[in-house]
Amino acid sequence: MKKIALALTAIAAMTGSASAADLAARPYVKAPMVAPVANWTGFYVFGGGGGGLSNSDQSVQSTVGAVPLTITQRQGGSGWFGTVGLGYDWQFSGTWVAGVFADGQFGSIRSTVQDPLTGVTGNQKLEDSWAAGVRLGWLVAPNVLSYVNGGYSGAHFGSTNFMTLAGVPAGTHLNGYNRNGWFVGGGVENSLNIFGITSPGWFMKTEYRSAFYDAKTQDEISNVTNLPTGINSIRANSWNQTISTSLVYRFNWTGPVVAKY
Repeated sequence: MKKIALALTAIAAMTGSASAADLAARPYVKAPMVAPVANWTGFYVFGGGGGGLSNSDQSVQSTVGAVPLTITQRQGGSGWFGTVGLGYDWQFSGTWVAGVFADGQFGSIRSTVQDPLTGVTGNQKLEDSWAAGVRLGWLVAPNVLSYVNGGYSGAHFGSTNFMTLAGVPAGTHLNGYNRNGWFVGGGVENSLNIFGITSPGWFMKTEYRSAFYDAKTQDEISNVTNLPTGINSIRANSWNQTISTSLVYRFNWTGPVVAKY
């Protein structure tokens, strides 16, 4: 029995030594890293403001027959605006985000309106507009979205009071009107969880947008009779470029989560 016990002890010792040597010979393998994951799917609201440029291609026509009386000239202007809106995003394929949104703008973006034949000029004000569209973005980081967007837009332009070259009221004006069009743009949206500050659900986005509205022909109106003067009409379209910064709140935001080892 003693011989059997000694033999078993020797075998166990040899097996343990072999296993230890085998483990020592194997290289250390670290568990694979798992990229941080964030959930961008859900509703959000936003509000902010910015500045804009307005361009308009204008020509003067005769009131009867719409005969062109001048060449088409581009007039410009600038101003500020505020914006509010809401939307919904879907995250798919890991790093892609698609969504729908709607927003409204209000403020004062003005452009010049002129009739060189009668020597009058005025400022046409984009008072408010709205937009509904889609956007598609890519996550350059778990909490940073770069995106493009586009869709349908409508705008209201206020009335224009004309002045003479001497700077006095000309006694004529253009009525306000609504126009429809489309827009394209893009921007960057990022979480405000930066510099050690915790603000779950809060984001900031900066966006550029170009909106193009259909041309409109308007008769010059007498301030006295509130009827067309019967002299000239002004035909103009509108192209507005804006840059805005908005604060965004996402209702079911889940921040990046890294796997623990």
